[in-house]
Amino acid sequence: MKAIPNILSLFRICLVPIFIIAYFTDVSDVKLYAIVVYALATLSDFFDGFLARKFKASSNLGKILDPLGDKLMTFTVMVCITIDKVIPVWAVIVAGVKELIMGAGGIVLYKIAKAEIPPSNMIGKASTVVFFLVCVALMVFKNLPGSAAIALISVAIALMFFALASYIRTYVTVMKNREKSV
Repeated sequence: MKAIPNILSLFRICLVPIFIIAYFTDVSDVKLYAIVVYALATLSDFFDGFLARKFKASSNLGKILDPLGDKLMTFTVMVCITIDKVIPVWAVIVAGVKELIMGAGGIVLYKIAKAEIPPSNMIGKASTVVFFLVCVALMVFKNLPGSAAIALISVAIALMFFALASYIRTYVTVMKNREKSV
């Protein structure tokens, strides 16, 4: 039972190329198959976290696989809708920089500070839900005016940065506590 969360994370990583294929082979205005794959990935994210907490099956491997699966799918969705000219390239760059900052912070905490990687918090979870809803809306309503699409993705990215600020606060607290104990 303890391996199921990691299996779900691996499943989500395997869905990334399937999403790309579904997105670019569906020629209709509504990317239904891509949305279904993205929804499966999002549900697997919910369930792997739920099961890891419920059965105390959290592991260091899971703490790497889970966010990796999330980041890969998030970035893939953004790149696909950018290629499709639904959102501008800057949105992918800004979101990518945010993910690099979070990844670097996680590496510093785990490798250098020898600290536990903090679990996701409610702000991060809310950001993920909003991002999912915005991306689905952008796939369903591909013909939205450019300003509306930019407004939607900007809200999602703003929430991502709000979550980043929350993680930075946690990072600083962990580092301060580590310094006090040394």
